[in-house]
Amino acid sequence: MAAIGIIDYGMGNLHSLGKALERVAGAGRVVISYDPEELLKCDRLVLPGVGGVRECMKELQRLELNQLVIEAARNKPMLGICLGMQVMLEWSDENGGVPALGLFPGRVTRFPDPPEDGSANRLKVPHMGWNRVRQTRPHPMWQGIPDDAWFYFVHSYHAAPADPAHVLGSTEYGYTFASAVARDNIAAFQFHPEKSQNHGMTLLANFTQWDPA
Repeated sequence: MAAIGIIDYGMGNLHSLGKALERVAGAGRVVISYDPEELLKCDRLVLPGVGGVRECMKELQRLELNQLVIEAARNKPMLGICLGMQVMLEWSDENGGVPALGLFPGRVTRFPDPPEDGSANRLKVPHMGWNRVRQTRPHPMWQGIPDDAWFYFVHSYHAAPADPAHVLGSTEYGYTFASAVARDNIAAFQFHPEKSQNHGMTLLANFTQWDPA
């Protein structure tokens, strides 16, 4: 029986994500684990996360999961969500600078603080709530999802990939930023599909069926 492994390093919304994947996995089973051996037995992996890149990298290294992610990303379908997307880049500007996993060239940068001008229209940081995602190129992860669909975001930092070819989707929040990236057998999204109702569930279902070969 096919298995989807959710990487548990103590910084993810694991319960709701696990339940969402169980709803769309069909006969597949969902495994939540911090055991590298158990995760390597899974057919595909999910790297979730909420919080900051520094703590994420610290916990991944402590649990010896950082190398597992890098190695598994070479031969298994892998999904990154929110912080799990950010940590896939080379570098985060958070806390004075943090080296990350380096699966995508580029860095993670913070939204600028809004001006203290009292404007009712000024954008707040963190970026929190529903926003549209423009699909910048076709991909199996977008199957059944209309362009400019709404997804749920909660973040103060965002990915800035060095290679525009890796950008899978973009979102406007003061300026255009990459809200989805993909290369080879990796796809990652800044928003939370498990909190994004029907479109989010479709995205998760697409991941369970995605064959990058």
